[in-house]
Amino acid sequence: MKTVLLTLGRLPKGLDVARSFAANGWRVVVAEPFGWTLVGASRSVAASHRVSAPAAGHAAYLADLARVVIAEDVSLVVPISEETMHVAHLPGVPVFTGPAAAVLRAHHKLGFVEWAGELGLDVPETHALGTPEAAALAARADFITKPVHACSGRGVRFFTAGDAPPDETVATVLQARLRGDIISSCAIARQGRVVGNALYRGTQFSGSVAIAFERIAHPAAEEWIARFVAGTGWTGFVSFDFIVDGAGRPWAIECNPRTTSGLHFFATADIAPAVLEGRPPQFRPERELQQFYSCLTELRPGRRGYFARLRRLAGLRDACWEWRDPWPFVSMIGTSWPIIREAGRRGATFGEVATLDVGWKEGKIRSPSSNSY
Repeated sequence: MKTVLLTLGRLPKGLDVARSFAANGWRVVVAEPFGWTLVGASRSVAASHRVSAPAAGHAAYLADLARVVIAEDVSLVVPISEETMHVAHLPGVPVFTGPAAAVLRAHHKLGFVEWAGELGLDVPETHALGTPEAAALAARADFITKPVHACSGRGVRFFTAGDAPPDETVATVLQARLRGDIISSCAIARQGRVVGNALYRGTQFSGSVAIAFERIAHPAAEEWIARFVAGTGWTGFVSFDFIVDGAGRPWAIECNPRTTSGLHFFATADIAPAVLEGRPPQFRPERELQQFYSCLTELRPGRRGYFARLRRLAGLRDACWEWRDPWPFVSMIGTSWPIIREAGRRGATFGEVATLDVGWKEGKIRSPSSNSY
């Protein structure tokens, strides 16, 4: 029996991946900075290992992962979320992602826009903050600023044309603010081909993070994604956020070279074959899903429409619930406690703090050659 290592266990996306590999005959191991996790509570997981957080040191984190790979005789590593930017550098074992340089370029807010532009794809005008080009854009159009390695909406600020660009202490981009509908995606790709692609829009949010979501169809966005994947030769998970203008034209505002909540729309058992063999996955029958506990925390008794929203959520399936594997859902408050506690301490949303200790904050580094899948 082969063993797959998942490099994050705290998020529901990882639970789908764990269940899928277990259903397809793989032994599943999780490596996490937290001791007890949502994914680790699943009957699909054979073992969990606590590792140092990437935020505490990139090299130490990779060394910890390497020890787990050896100890568990791992055949494949599958990164789940923001730790992907670190895991892409892991040598000595196949990792389901592209080369580290490609992953970091796609993750970088300016690097991605420039890359997509080279491929002839629609992206908003974007410049490094502090450049003459950024100042000129700010003078003539509404704009936003965001750190080059931001995720979950952290650090995004909105401005009106003519406002003075802010001073920032971290590398930041200034981007033209587009108006329109926001849609997101999650694709599984192999060697420049989209194997499966789920597009969705948020129906309820915690901050800027969707916690209830509806699967949609948008052929123009699907074509955009297929062209990016083909043009970059992408392998791994890759996700995008789009603004769709009044003419229905999608403009990609950023790339996440990892999974997003759109992964929940794939039939669970089909995820592993898509990763391993490039077999196109089917969709789950539900067109709308929720993360129940997160949605519940966003409800405010006494607000207008409270009971209508509560009834609506009661009719939606939770993304984590599985009657044959109930413990992750039942124990979620306990396994999520480190995130809940930190969110309360910071006065921030769950989504904003969930990846603080695993996100990429380093510049260009030298590391051993990684083994992309």
